[in-house]
Amino acid sequence: MRVQRQATVQAMAVQAAVTPRPDDESCWRQIVARDGDADGRFVYAVTSTGIYCRPSCPSRKPKRDNIRFYDLPEAAEQAGFRACKRCRPEQAAAADPRMAAVRRACRRIEQAEQPAPDLETLAAGAGLSPYHFQRLFKQLVGVTPKQYAEARRQARLRHHLRKGEAVGSALYGAGYGSSSRLYEKAGEYLGMTPAVYRKGGEGIVLGYAMAETSFGLLYVATTGRGLCAVGLADDAVEALADLAAEFSKATRVPDQQGLAPALAAILAHLDGRSPHLDLPLDIRATAFQHQVWEALRAIPRGETRSYSEIAAALGRPEAVRAVARACATNPAALVIPCHRAVRQDGTLAGYRWGIDRKRRLLAHERKI
Repeated sequence: MRVQRQATVQAMAVQAAVTPRPDDESCWRQIVARDGDADGRFVYAVTSTGIYCRPSCPSRKPKRDNIRFYDLPEAAEQAGFRACKRCRPEQAAAADPRMAAVRRACRRIEQAEQPAPDLETLAAGAGLSPYHFQRLFKQLVGVTPKQYAEARRQARLRHHLRKGEAVGSALYGAGYGSSSRLYEKAGEYLGMTPAVYRKGGEGIVLGYAMAETSFGLLYVATTGRGLCAVGLADDAVEALADLAAEFSKATRVPDQQGLAPALAAILAHLDGRSPHLDLPLDIRATAFQHQVWEALRAIPRGETRSYSEIAAALGRPEAVRAVARACATNPAALVIPCHRAVRQDGTLAGYRWGIDRKRRLLAHERKI
């Protein structure tokens, strides 16, 4: 009876209504004040460095526009940020019992032998029904427990491959039961086969081409399977620097003739002669990024959607910041029209290829 009573108390504590994380501006004020009482209630990530920190972190404060807020360290890591080595935000105790329950589940997923614990097991550990636990987990982390387990497995695979392990050893060390399962999905999150990824992309030949537009120099690159980069630059030097930064160990060769159809399709779209762009892509993305990018491609030319509207359309109204992050990491300008995503009040947020270009693109699309 005592054990049952304790389990009931735990469930009530997890389900109890608690004070939600403060709004973004309140969080920012706590960061400026280095408020230690805010530790464990949220973390902040810096887009310019790829690092996330506790609110009380003593490091130099970044620009406000570069800040993103997350309820949990795991949510920041799921979005691609790394923990600060100075303040160790991943070690902060969760201030909310709901957060603590989800973080315990994350640890179980990360530390478990394959296969990862199923939803029922995780929910029982939190004292919740599977339905309520999955809903809570997705709200705080941004993905379901199953998606989180797959992301951790992919991270283990990348870690083993970067260390130079043989593909077979890395595959089973990461928890994949068969090579066919791995190679089926490799292109989705590596962008190349595991053997090539192990070499940092070395040996991959990327063809690229460029064309002048009224919005700057358009450049495209392909792996042969599809476009892996589409961008806008001021000149060829900047365009080549962008490709070198993105694909540092790949061999980049000009292929103006081979990529002429792709350039022509994008130029026709810009000129209003082609309402839709349907070019083959070969880009790395998480499942959520793919969902956001498909939602962006569904926005009619001349129209915009707010990040919150996109999140709601995906059935994830709480994932506004994750949607903005997916827009910011879009590797294919124009083909995936992230310039059509705006703030809730209609003002323009950042754009990878320049806010002025975003403004001019939207104005141009409204005219044609």
